[in-house]
Amino acid sequence: MAIALDAEVGAVLMEAAAAAGTAPVAERGDAAALRAITNATLGAVYGQIPAGEAVTRSDFEIEADDGAVVPVRWYVPDGRSSDSAVVYAHGGGMICGSIELYDKMVAHYAQLTGVAFLSVDYRLAPENTGERLAKDVYAALNWLLGECDALGVDPRRVAIMGDSGGGGVAAGAAILARDSGVPLARQILIYPMLDSRNLRPDPELAPTATWTYDDNFTGWNALLPDESMVSAIASPAHLEDFSGLAPSFIDVGDLDIFRDESIEYAQRLLRSGVSCELHVRSGAPHAFEWLAPQAAVSRQSLDDRLRVIRGL
Repeated sequence: MAIALDAEVGAVLMEAAAAAGTAPVAERGDAAALRAITNATLGAVYGQIPAGEAVTRSDFEIEADDGAVVPVRWYVPDGRSSDSAVVYAHGGGMICGSIELYDKMVAHYAQLTGVAFLSVDYRLAPENTGERLAKDVYAALNWLLGECDALGVDPRRVAIMGDSGGGGVAAGAAILARDSGVPLARQILIYPMLDSRNLRPDPELAPTATWTYDDNFTGWNALLPDESMVSAIASPAHLEDFSGLAPSFIDVGDLDIFRDESIEYAQRLLRSGVSCELHVRSGAPHAFEWLAPQAAVSRQSLDDRLRVIRGL
């Protein structure tokens, strides 16, 4: 029996499809077209999130390991209730997204949890390839740890978080942290894009995919145009040794094309003695919680994430 789309999520998607009419579709491998289409979609969807007015934003520029400047944005909620912090890697399939497009989402997390966030405008593919994206986020993590006294952060309570492509980037940065002996309180991976080999359409998932297999090919091909560039930092599902990674939280829908790689990643963490809280949301496609925020499955998902962030 096929997995059924959650009724509340499905109703919202049908209404959105009817209102949008025939949406533009990027050809497989056309990263520029997919970037334009996806950025427009992200702007429309995330623009509906409450503005997070009870959050103070400060912009900084940090230096990456190659000397390049990487913009970051620091979010401090009014009445900040914790000295923990979260480094956030925005989504966008490795090729799109920005701290501006994700501004309301990150502020929303900060306001609802009382925890400060650092959002990273890491460089994107295809202009940048391989491990560069994860290295930019890792540089932001190190910058934050170096500024803990000034920013009022306990270095023992810093987590890394990301969604979709940013989930994969965050996982890669967490591997870099483990390998360098940099402690992380937790990695929080929201339907993460982890496996560059996930290119063959699953007939059970393809019909409801809001990030399609063609999109996935385009994103991975932009990041890893040459097979020699594949590494666990760029595509964390290739990691062999999971021991010593940060305690983990993974959240994915059972109609998301990242479902199986998320489950496998959680299993490999657990088999290596790493604590991992895994949620597979029934009837939920990619980005379900922002597409249909009032659905019960979306509210439960957000509640679980907020609990984990507050508990850092």
